Amino acid sequence: MKLEQKFKDAFNEKLLEWYHKNKRDLPWRQTSDPYSIWISEVMLQQTQVEQATPYYLRFLQAYPDLQSLAKADMQDILKVCEGMGYYARARNIKNAADILVSQHNGEIPSTHDELIKIPGIGPYTAAAIASIAFNENFPVVDGNVMRVLARVMKIEEPPQKKGIKSKFVQAAKSLMPEGRAGDFNQAMMELGALVCTPQKPKCTQCPISFFCQAYQTMEDPSLLPVRSSTKDKPHYDIAIGIIWNKGKILIDRRPEEGLLGGLWEFPGGKQEAGETLEQCLEREILDELDIKIRVQGPFLTVPHAYTHFKVTLHSFQCQLLEGEPRPKKAIAWKWVHPKELRKYAFPKSNKVIMNALLENL
Repeated sequence: MKLEQKFKDAFNEKLLEWYHKNKRDLPWRQTSDPYSIWISEVMLQQTQVEQATPYYLRFLQAYPDLQSLAKADMQDILKVCEGMGYYARARNIKNAADILVSQHNGEIPSTHDELIKIPGIGPYTAAAIASIAFNENFPVVDGNVMRVLARVMKIEEPPQKKGIKSKFVQAAKSLMPEGRAGDFNQAMMELGALVCTPQKPKCTQCPISFFCQAYQTMEDPSLLPVRSSTKDKPHYDIAIGIIWNKGKILIDRRPEEGLLGGLWEFPGGKQEAGETLEQCLEREILDELDIKIRVQGPFLTVPHAYTHFKVTLHSFQCQLLEGEPRPKKAIAWKWVHPKELRKYAFPKSNKVIMNALLENL
């Protein structure tokens, strides 16, 4: 037996023994159903386990199988996912479900190469389904796994750098034991989440520290993975209106594509240089909805961060003066009684304003 194979076997023996003793009892680990595993992996992208778990359980209660999801209305799906963020995930799930039911007899393909052909299923998700649900030897490389690999293999290049991720994928493939892809991928993710953490990794508790080049040769293994230099996120001030007319409030729905696609919101827009927030709101409402309003006073200010920028939402109580909404960008609008607002799927920042409004009423 070659030394390389001995290293690989010993590495996996320690890793998988640790995983089976220490893995968290998570609901998606109690099933081999590819549909449930698919939903869990989508929800866990860019979302912490603690936050994703209740959404996962709620989603499966509403849509327990592929057929029920394909029949569902997109607005109902967005409502189930409300508050989780990254709403493109919900649209991708729905699109993929429609295709799987209409073109694949309601069956989820078992291989990465077939899964990746389904619009709405990306490379990461395809790898997760193929390996965890069907045990195909294909690595799942998320942020946790890249951190483990960067330290074990001492990869001293930033994962975000163009062309470097393939190096991490190859590193994972070189370590993966034949026939145990599901356990291996989950063990690597779990190790990164619980032990090989971004700051202050628990190296003395790590089952594979003997194999870790960073631990063996560096004073501070947390210096890996190398971090790319980051620019400050741009910030925008957004004025939005709680526009009243005859006891009802105006809401509109964003286009299906793009940021927060398909969600309802209180209308408004970005403040331009040289104008007050009140002037901004009156201009935006006139430009985008073709109605005139009177801004009566500020209501609530909400800071919010997206992946690439930050915003501060400045909400104002307003009154309709004249006109009937004729939106330029929104795809729908409604006058809604305040008690009906909770029926609609809102972005998280708008929901904060909505909840405060209902509490005050």
